[in-house]
Amino acid sequence: MYVLMISPGYPQEIPYFTRALARAGARVLGVSDQPEGELPAEARENLAGYLQVESLWEEDAVVEAVRRWTSPITVDKVECLWEPGMLLAARIREALGVEGMTVEETVPFRDKDRMKQVLNAAGVRTPRHALATSAEECRDAAHRIGFPLIMKPVSGAGSADTYRVDDAAQLEETLPLLGHLPEVNVEEFIEGEEFTFDTVCVGGEVAYFSITMYRPCPLIARTVEWISPQIVMLRDVEAEEYAGGREMGRAVLRALKFQTGFTHMEWFRKPDGEVVFGEIACRPPGARSVDVMNYASDTDLFAGWAEAVARGQFTQKVERRYNAAIIYKRAQGRGRIHRVEGLERLLSKYGEHIVAIDLLPPGSERRNWKQTLLADGYLIVRHPDLNRALEIADAVGTDLQLYAC
Repeated sequence: MYVLMISPGYPQEIPYFTRALARAGARVLGVSDQPEGELPAEARENLAGYLQVESLWEEDAVVEAVRRWTSPITVDKVECLWEPGMLLAARIREALGVEGMTVEETVPFRDKDRMKQVLNAAGVRTPRHALATSAEECRDAAHRIGFPLIMKPVSGAGSADTYRVDDAAQLEETLPLLGHLPEVNVEEFIEGEEFTFDTVCVGGEVAYFSITMYRPCPLIARTVEWISPQIVMLRDVEAEEYAGGREMGRAVLRALKFQTGFTHMEWFRKPDGEVVFGEIACRPPGARSVDVMNYASDTDLFAGWAEAVARGQFTQKVERRYNAAIIYKRAQGRGRIHRVEGLERLLSKYGEHIVAIDLLPPGSERRNWKQTLLADGYLIVRHPDLNRALEIADAVGTDLQLYAC
């Protein structure tokens, strides 16, 4: 089986999916605009061939280059786990006559306005919303929807360029910040807890799912620098309190006719118990979330996804033994990391429950925390008891500090 992989070495988790495909028996053909020598070893060493293109965003040129490059063989699958490349992958499938998601089927996963139209028609509760292409249309949408509201890109990822707007004055302050976008979604602000529903599907059936909790909600985590954001993988995913989210997630998959691969969904639970759908992407969650899933269940979801794609099955053993949390750390100060405080005390107190540590070492330049959730590093912790897991995660958030100067 030949599997064409768009961007096999980026973002950070993708090389492990590339390696898993090769281990599942696929001959993996990589396509990207990175020089082959710059690919991470996990990707480079598991490719049967590699095509470097000038730019992944010159889609017509990429499609034609891929068509010429692969003409001697039959490509069986075209995969992409990086959100900006999803439509390119769909175009290549259509050009090569490969089964899988078409452009039409992919658009609702990239266009938040189209996604909501499809889901609303299927009876899924989404925030009231409007598509706006000018400042005046934003004002009209705000008048119809009412404050508070959220403004964000139609095809964005994460919380980039996403703003809460509480009144007309704040709307006017926010409009210039979105002026570089050709169109934005203006939608009802949903007050409540925010969760994910992530799946690996095979032939339209959910083979694996997880539910995670954001602490705090992503919008706050992305705007307040001193916070150490957490993503908590919940052990008791079958609990009644999450039933609404589980049922809604499955309804979304049916409405969008998703077949095989990873999906990442976000949903809200309001104080009155109502569940509201946020959005979906046909990719795994980022920022090392798949690692957290693996630690929560002592499984290998990189291999599970590859099995689903290459063999149409999912044989990974999933034992939901732990609540697992990843805590992202942001250094205080600017410049280079010069010291880390509190790690030894945390290891002494909670060492058996801390399963992964990846912090920038002293001397490293601080990362831009607004551009990457991974920031200056992370710890992953796990414990069978949720309250205990949250206690340990909070201790990492408060007692571990990185300093830069």
